[in-house]
Amino acid sequence: MTTSTRVPGPAGLPLLGSMFDLKRDSLGTYLAARRAHGDVVRFTAGPPGLRMELYAVFSAEGAQQILATDSANFRKDNAFYQEVRESFGNGLLTSQDEDYLRQRRLMQPLFTRKRVDGYAAAVTDETAGLLDRWSTAPDGTVDVVDEMTRLALRAVARILFGTDVEAAVPVVERCFPVIGEYTLRRGYSPVNPPRDWPTPGNRRAAAAMEELYGVCDRIIEERRAEGDAAKGDDLLTLLARAERSAERSAERSEENSEESSADGALDASEIRDQVLIFLLAGHETTATSLAFALHLLARHPEQQSRARAEAVRILGGRTPEAYDLNALPYLTQVLKEAMRLYPAAPVIGRRAVADAVVDGHTIPAGADVVVAPWVTQRHPRYWEDPDRFDPERFAPGAEKDRPRYAWFPFGGGPRACIGQHFSMLESVLALAMVLSAYELEAVDQQVPVDAGITLRPKGPARCRLRRV
Repeated sequence: MTTSTRVPGPAGLPLLGSMFDLKRDSLGTYLAARRAHGDVVRFTAGPPGLRMELYAVFSAEGAQQILATDSANFRKDNAFYQEVRESFGNGLLTSQDEDYLRQRRLMQPLFTRKRVDGYAAAVTDETAGLLDRWSTAPDGTVDVVDEMTRLALRAVARILFGTDVEAAVPVVERCFPVIGEYTLRRGYSPVNPPRDWPTPGNRRAAAAMEELYGVCDRIIEERRAEGDAAKGDDLLTLLARAERSAERSAERSEENSEESSADGALDASEIRDQVLIFLLAGHETTATSLAFALHLLARHPEQQSRARAEAVRILGGRTPEAYDLNALPYLTQVLKEAMRLYPAAPVIGRRAVADAVVDGHTIPAGADVVVAPWVTQRHPRYWEDPDRFDPERFAPGAEKDRPRYAWFPFGGGPRACIGQHFSMLESVLALAMVLSAYELEAVDQQVPVDAGITLRPKGPARCRLRRV
């Protein structure tokens, strides 16, 4: 393959480059750039003296190189991840190197398929409560964005906090939007004031973080104080048990006790970091997938009827359980297609450590790099009529001829999302329950979106409900 010394890209404005285009509509800008310039595009953005270069990679093969085969050369060292780290802690989403490997080893047993299947009851209980509320919806209309956000938050908070869910959810609902907007604004700004300066934005965010951290710290301390008497099976209790088990193992290891302790336990602040990251990644991403799956089905009655028929045939009016997941293949196809069109993580950023050749173009050391599921999952090389909603793209056998990274809503490589089985389980079971109870008709045909920390709807996705 011939290596190009110059990566093509839009000229942008003379002084600011593509700054306004990326800020106003980054997803549309990336789509247009691929059409105009190809699969590796160089953007410049910002005023002279503060200008940054950004390399966007849109091919499935390039995404695989950056996230998987050459992942050691592309790190989470960019300004955006640093802001997320400062706001939500150094958990699995943001940690690196030995911190990440240690956290992953400690957290992996909590996300085995068997363990995750045990969370199904929390999901179905919360979905049943949602369906009861819908029976009194004003004018028989709901906004599925708001409804799925609340459902996903309550489900993940219940799994994290157990009996303390009612104390945690209102705080998360109040504080997360404030912290998220603040983090996003700082992550994309070329210059930021120090966080400890008493600006209005800093003060609002600091107050929200203090309240959110406070409720997490209180619940964590209660779990740790319960010791071996703790009887719950929520993630906080399991983390506290793992911590005590690791401490006992470290005490028994006389030869290398310091190393054993460091490698084998999370302290209270690290547990809080994991909780915050799971709250962020575990509810916003699933909520997006669920909301757009329902929105797309509401716009496509034929596919909705087929999905409902499958749910009714398999469940027969009973509450679904984890083992039903494999018996609902069409619902799974619907969800995957919704995640193709509306990936919850539409853009994934990295920073190059050393020069790398990607798709025949040289990306220099130190460059900011993005791969974009939003673009790759609409790439006409991999997807015929890519903007059309078609769950048959994920029918048995249909995926075998596509590159592995033509569809990667959960990321990939060694940093692939640890919670992807939980997200699929929660989403499919919730969809089955909703469709078994209601027929949905779209009020809003189009829902504009933009890229925040996750994909963000910029308006409602209202649906009329009819009991079935």
